[in-house]
Amino acid sequence: MTMTTSPTLLRADGITRSYHGAAVVKDVTLGIREGESVVILGPSGAGKSTMLRCLAGLEPVQTGEISFRGTRFAAAGEQPKPLRGEIGMVFQQFNLFPHMTALENVTLAPRRVRGIPAAQAEAEARDLLVKVGLAEKVDHYPFELSGGQQQRVAIARALAMRPAVMLFDEPTSALDPEFTREVLEVMRALAAEGMTIVVVTHEMGFARRSADRVVFMDAGQIIEEGPTEETFDRPRHARTQHFLAQILAH
Repeated sequence: MTMTTSPTLLRADGITRSYHGAAVVKDVTLGIREGESVVILGPSGAGKSTMLRCLAGLEPVQTGEISFRGTRFAAAGEQPKPLRGEIGMVFQQFNLFPHMTALENVTLAPRRVRGIPAAQAEAEARDLLVKVGLAEKVDHYPFELSGGQQQRVAIARALAMRPAVMLFDEPTSALDPEFTREVLEVMRALAAEGMTIVVVTHEMGFARRSADRVVFMDAGQIIEEGPTEETFDRPRHARTQHFLAQILAH
């Protein structure tokens, strides 16, 4: 488990994100410590994915600010400043370039954004594809890969930027159960290695085994947060109790 003395890596202070005058994320404050594994739970429409996109600097905020290693990079009324790969994100859809092989998909951003030499980028990409269990698929195109394999390429692509924190937005929601297991195993390994990860998911088994902390959201707000075992076994808020009772019953 992560030591509570670990420094805060990523922090949102009082952020609100609205669309057409309706707040989807409402006055949320959340800190992510270095080396911590955090799972965000909640019903559909709770604002989980929007909050994650705000943390990644992909969405502007109407109130509050977001900082990385103590330096503000997003604030009310400002466009988020690019962090050059410090925050990696994996989405529900894989978003791979269909005309590029797995290897080419993984090497593109390190070469173009970080300026890593092609030979070095390729060597690192091959290592990452081995890490996610795709050593034999480096020259395959997305249409030749299963959904789970495509998502693992997407994870390797995000890792290739050498991010300090990885954000996962329901990365298994579009996958069949067999492929879901493949992706969750990669994520579990990242958490076990001590990488800072934040995951929006409905995968309760992953949350129980791999999260240091659980955050529960509803109606755009954080209703409850705490250590994983405590939140699952002794949720304090009635809304959390009802949600967990429903989802764990299936």
